[in-house]
Amino acid sequence: MAETPRTLHIASWDDRFLAWLIDVILVGAILAGLGEVANVFSLLTGSLSVTTPFAGLNGLGLFVYWTVLEGYQGQSAGKMVMNIAITDERGDPIDYVTAAIESFGKAFLLPLDLIIGWLAYEEEGLRLFNKLSSTIVVETDEDVDSHPKDVEYVYPSDR
Repeated sequence: MAETPRTLHIASWDDRFLAWLIDVILVGAILAGLGEVANVFSLLTGSLSVTTPFAGLNGLGLFVYWTVLEGYQGQSAGKMVMNIAITDERGDPIDYVTAAIESFGKAFLLPLDLIIGWLAYEEEGLRLFNKLSSTIVVETDEDVDSHPKDVEYVYPSDR
């Protein structure tokens, strides 16, 4: 007996951009806060401050952030807000190694990753590192995923 094919809705570039922007602002704020703590510490101890604008740490911070969250649950904070997730090509969860490959492009090589993706995989909606890691970004259906199938919820606005 043939199995019913799974339907996956590929996330729009707009949703993906907004999720990326949320993540960059969140991680940037955390790294900036850590930089300020380091500056205060250096003032209190009388040592020279060796902090820079975290040029290399921003990329590294984003890489670790995306690899851990997307490898663990398929979603970063930005993806959760936008109801999208990273999966393998069949819609199944990815592991940490796959998340690391996929995250490398957007953390360190985003312009190149996007341009090659748009030129080579326009119809598929993939970045280069999505293709290299065999991943896709899909829309999630919060109502279906978060509630038991045999329960109907009636919210105050529905009455």
